Amino acid sequence: MPRLYSYVVARDYGFAPNPFYGFCTLATCKPKIRNTAQVGDWIIGTGSKTRGREAHIVYAMRVGEIMSFNEYWKDLRFQHKKPNLKGSKKQAFGDNVYHRDIKTGRWRQEDSHHSNPDGTPNKGNITNDTQADKVLISEDFIYWGGSGPKLPKRWRNYEGVDICGKRGHKNIFPDKMIDGFIVWLRSLGEKGFCGEPIDWDKSP
Repeated sequence: MPRLYSYVVARDYGFAPNPFYGFCTLATCKPKIRNTAQVGDWIIGTGSKTRGREAHIVYAMRVGEIMSFNEYWKDLRFQHKKPNLKGSKKQAFGDNVYHRDIKTGRWRQEDSHHSNPDGTPNKGNITNDTQADKVLISEDFIYWGGSGPKLPKRWRNYEGVDICGKRGHKNIFPDKMIDGFIVWLRSLGEKGFCGEPIDWDKSP
């Protein structure tokens, strides 16, 4: 039985998760989810109250692969996910930002959304992100960004359980709830990238 992880996407820039180039990837933030999720598990992110999107789905992904930062960095499929801050927004918010220095073995952080404004490494983000040397990868996903549907009431109170995350994340749900939710999700008939990140309206 797959597990379901649910959390609130507080900042939706298309960085975490990154839904571009045919793959939805979670390569930064949420180290506890990245450290424990397995292939076949589902991850859903819901909108934030501050953006007026509480209980709306931002994205849902079924984990298809898990790899290390170095593997992700070298994999030919994910070279487009390396950040280019002078490119389009899709390029600027690339999440393929970590790999180990060959000589020192220390983490290198590319100039990216998680770096300092001057491009230097952000030690706080490095410490948080590298707690889990794992990147979650999915080709079976739906990403709505700021245009996702509102969750039906039955998923807000299923035998007393609310599917929406609060602080941190949730991953304890009744099996029947997980089954039913996946059936409902599939019934929407949408796949892949379906809408822009809500916070793009605040970015350069």
